[in-house]
Amino acid sequence: MTEPADRTDAMRTGEVKHMKWWGWGVEGVAFRHEDKPGFAPFVQQAIGLDLRAGERTERPYFSQLMVPASVAPKEFVAVLSGIVGAGNTVVDDLSRVVHTYGKSLRDLVRIRAGEIARTPDVVVYPADETEVRSVVEAAVAADAVIIPFGGGSNIAGSLEPHRDESRVVVSLDLGRLDRVLEIDADSGLARIQAGALGPDLEAQLNRDGWTMGHFPDSFTHSTLGGWVATRSSGMQSDKYGDIADIVKGLRVVRAGGVLAIRAVPSASTGPSVREMVVGSEGRLGVITEVTVQVHRLPEKRAIQAYFFKNLDHGLAAMQEIAESDVSPSVTRISDAHETAFSLATSKESTGIRKKAQAGLMAYLKRRGWDLDEMCLSFIGFEGDGAHAKRQKSLVDRIVRRHHGIGVGKGPGALYDQKKFDTPYIRDFLLDHGAAGDVSETAGSWSKLRGIHAAVYEAADRAYEKIGHKGWTMSHMSHSYHSGACLYFTFAFVFGGDPLGEYDTVKRAIQQAFVDAGGTISHHHGVGLEHAPWLEEDISTQGVAIMSGLFDAADPGGNFNPRKIVV
Repeated sequence: MTEPADRTDAMRTGEVKHMKWWGWGVEGVAFRHEDKPGFAPFVQQAIGLDLRAGERTERPYFSQLMVPASVAPKEFVAVLSGIVGAGNTVVDDLSRVVHTYGKSLRDLVRIRAGEIARTPDVVVYPADETEVRSVVEAAVAADAVIIPFGGGSNIAGSLEPHRDESRVVVSLDLGRLDRVLEIDADSGLARIQAGALGPDLEAQLNRDGWTMGHFPDSFTHSTLGGWVATRSSGMQSDKYGDIADIVKGLRVVRAGGVLAIRAVPSASTGPSVREMVVGSEGRLGVITEVTVQVHRLPEKRAIQAYFFKNLDHGLAAMQEIAESDVSPSVTRISDAHETAFSLATSKESTGIRKKAQAGLMAYLKRRGWDLDEMCLSFIGFEGDGAHAKRQKSLVDRIVRRHHGIGVGKGPGALYDQKKFDTPYIRDFLLDHGAAGDVSETAGSWSKLRGIHAAVYEAADRAYEKIGHKGWTMSHMSHSYHSGACLYFTFAFVFGGDPLGEYDTVKRAIQQAFVDAGGTISHHHGVGLEHAPWLEEDISTQGVAIMSGLFDAADPGGNFNPRKIVV
């Protein structure tokens, strides 16, 4: 079928390009399973979905959407146009839909079903901080709502306007603020505009021999400002730290002026205002510039793969690594279910490689391994050649003590190449009428195994409740001295009530987090999605303090209201 002309898969306004309005990423990139012979049988066994049947839901046509009309008065739009230019002030339906939701499963189910209760009324693209200040002043004077927008990759409901919002809603897109402004080579600091996408800022830093070292799953389609606003964590956070560790200075446009946090190594200046901004999801103002810690590009970088007999052995090894003098860039271990998934998404091996894999599996069986309990791990090493070699040697000893076995750099190199492609699998499942989504938490080492077991039990009960076969898998990543992140993926085939069924499973998993001693989110943020559990996580007084902060800092409720706390 030929798609109509109004079907736009990736849109560009001025200098800013966005993801396609109905899914993740860019047109022409998608997950395919035909070259992965183990994938279709795996999906059939895991959730009862027969991919060979070839039944796919038809992707939406933009012309079929019922888009609410903009309520922005012409006079207000003219004021904004006078600030950023007519070409950078847009009210067309496509632009407003692109800026309505993030990319959570809930967002994509609704957008594909044409469920759009409220959109921004106008989208503006300022060119610099001066224009951001003028837009904010005009919006606050008009008692409008301001929702900062970066790459649009958020999956916690941090972007959408409230369905009952009667005021004009302005989506303030930072996409034109995308430059590395300055690098302080003596201090290892870089000033970067908040709208810079991950690949763009890394390319600019790399040209001068630097890296920020922050690589979240959303890296290709998320921005520095978005990372700060949601307390992001990256795949190499073991070495470089979470975004809260990387951020040293900030500039935030507010109703009364600019909040400026200078980049100093440390300070005793009362409660940290910098920490208040990190994770604030736009409620304290519009982040326009961030000063971050940067590092020289490493001479050597490699990710080694290891197998462990089971998750207990693997977690014990990860804990010992975290407590040791080793400083890897990545420590990740998949549980048995995720390991099976990873193997199922591999392309078919041939020749010597196929024989080597078969030989390895036979060897592990002879050692008494139950291959259904086997866990795959990736550990990364960076630095000069001698340092990386020394780090690997220390890790290898720890791995051996916990009955693990190294399997070389090949699987790690493949993981490194494909690490940003996982969200496309979610879209693939949606095309086939199935849910695939994620929830992540963090807990102390003493609680990780209990959290893992509790989530599996809660998810299984939820699958039984909705009457569908489900699949749960997880991996441990982002290690700290006291604990680590557990990242869960869950999947099932939709029945007659997709969002109701999704809510049943999602709520069960989130409740299991707090009941077992974990946090409601390690790096995705709170938004609307996780707000119901915030009080259980940070206590009644914690919510009271946070509410007091937002109410005092934004008495008019103009900055992304009702996110995190109502």
